[in-house]
Amino acid sequence: MSEVVYGVHAVEGALQNTHITIQEILLSESRQTTKLQPLLALAQQKHITVRQVTRRELDQLLGDVNHQGVAARVYYPEQKYDEADVLNWVENAEKPVLLLILDGIQDPHNLGACLRTADAAGVTAVIAPKDKAASLTPTVRKVACGAAESLPFVQVTNLARFLKQIKQLGVWCYGLAGEADKTIYDMDLKGNIAIVMGAEGAGLRQLTRESCDELLSIPMAGMVSSVNVSVATGISLFEAVRQRGNIANQPKG
Repeated sequence: MSEVVYGVHAVEGALQNTHITIQEILLSESRQTTKLQPLLALAQQKHITVRQVTRRELDQLLGDVNHQGVAARVYYPEQKYDEADVLNWVENAEKPVLLLILDGIQDPHNLGACLRTADAAGVTAVIAPKDKAASLTPTVRKVACGAAESLPFVQVTNLARFLKQIKQLGVWCYGLAGEADKTIYDMDLKGNIAIVMGAEGAGLRQLTRESCDELLSIPMAGMVSSVNVSVATGISLFEAVRQRGNIANQPKG
C-alpha cells in the first residue's frame, strides 16, 4: 500500500522502520535544514533520494495540513497482524500483557495520540474494530510520531467476540466509564489486562460495556466532567505502568 506521510516525526519513524520501503523524501525549498540533519543523514545512509520541491507543490500534494515542509512517499506492506496473533501473544507471553482496546474512536488525531501514548507505555498491541472507527491514515501516522509503525495495530471484525476470547485466556478487561463507582486507582493492574476506551462523546457501546469485567472511572476534582479520550488513555495506561514497576512486554518482528 503506497502512501505519503508528512511531518518530521512521521518521516523519521518511517525511516527507522525496517518493514517500510521509502521511495523518496520531499523537502520544501523554504525549509530550514538544520533541525532536519539527523533525518537527512539517515536518509543518506539508507541511500534514499531527497528531492527538493516548492512549498506550493507540497501544499497541493497534501492539502491543508501542517506538513512542516517534509514528506515521504512510502510503501507499507499489508497489515502484518490479526486477532489470532494477539491471542498467540497472550498465550505465550513471558510477562503480563497490557492491551489497549479502542471502541470506535473516529478522530484520527485522537487515534494517533492514543498510539503514541500506548507505545510509550509498552503496550503489547492496540485493538480497534474494523467498522465505524479510524484506521491508519497519514494524519494518524503524523500525530503518532512513529508509533503507528512500531506498535501492532490490529483491527477486528467483532470486538465483543474478541473480548470474550481474551477473557478466556485470562485477560481482565477494564472499561473506562465516567459513571463507574470504582476508579482506575482502586484496581490491581499488574496482571494480564486490557484497558478498553470508548469513542469520543458516545463512550463505550452497550455490548462492549457488557463484555468488560469491570467498569472504572477517572476521578474528577474540577468543573469538567470528563477528559479527552487520548488523555484518559494516558492516565489509565500509566497507572498500570506505575503499578507494574516496569514496561510491559511488546512483541518484536
